[in-house]
Amino acid sequence: MAITKQVVIDQITITERGIILYREATKIIEDGVELTKTYHRSSLTPGQDLTGQPAQVVAICNTVWTAEVIAAYQAMQEANRLPEGE
Repeated sequence: MAITKQVVIDQITITERGIILYREATKIIEDGVELTKTYHRSSLTPGQDLTGQPAQVVAICNTVWTAEVIAAYQAMQEANRLPEGE
């Protein structure tokens, strides 16, 4: 009777603004039979620090987040920022 825990990234989505959404599935398996599965979702915005992120997510971020994508995202954030005092 062997019980193992397996964590896999089972879903990665890229939005039109360059935001990366990914889902980790944690599976508990006994003798080849999946007993439970839970999910944890995370998101990363263009230009965000990738320290500690899964390697496959970092690879996608490094491909998608061109200088143009990062600049466009930052410009959108600045345009949507409320003026002080509001």
